[in-house]
Amino acid sequence: MHIYISNTAHYQEVISRMLSVKRTLWIGTADIKDLYINVDGEVKPLLAVIAQLIRRGVEVRLIHAKEPGQNFREDFDKYPTLFDRLERVLCPRVHFKIIVFDCKEVYIGSANLTGAGLGMKASSTRNFEAGILTDDPTIVEQAMNQFDDVWIGKHCQSCKRKDVCLDPIA
Repeated sequence: MHIYISNTAHYQEVISRMLSVKRTLWIGTADIKDLYINVDGEVKPLLAVIAQLIRRGVEVRLIHAKEPGQNFREDFDKYPTLFDRLERVLCPRVHFKIIVFDCKEVYIGSANLTGAGLGMKASSTRNFEAGILTDDPTIVEQAMNQFDDVWIGKHCQSCKRKDVCLDPIA
């Protein structure tokens, strides 16, 4: 199955899959902000949803390129589960946008974890995004391998951006 996601479908398709994961959610993004999503008619911070997934036993991994802003940090501090159980890696070279759902489906596209990318924004202020959502095993495996290579610090030894890396993986 391949679903090619237009600008309007990003929010619905990607967020609905995030909400329905059972075991694992891997999120890779260049930028992350305090975005809000619609969950059954209720507006919630994505961080609240991630904390709820973790409490349900979902393993959540997050790779992002830079430290988020103050609003994100304030939201993050509201969910103690995230302190202990959200697995997070900071890598200034990450520019990919990859979200892996239960190791079975993957979103690969342009949308960051921001309000204008995947959050609730009006159509007149939302970014123009594009991406694919697929369960093709070859594509899922390749995306997971790229994510995992960064996660384990495969590129850290040869990285030429160590001077801007706040939290070296290896």
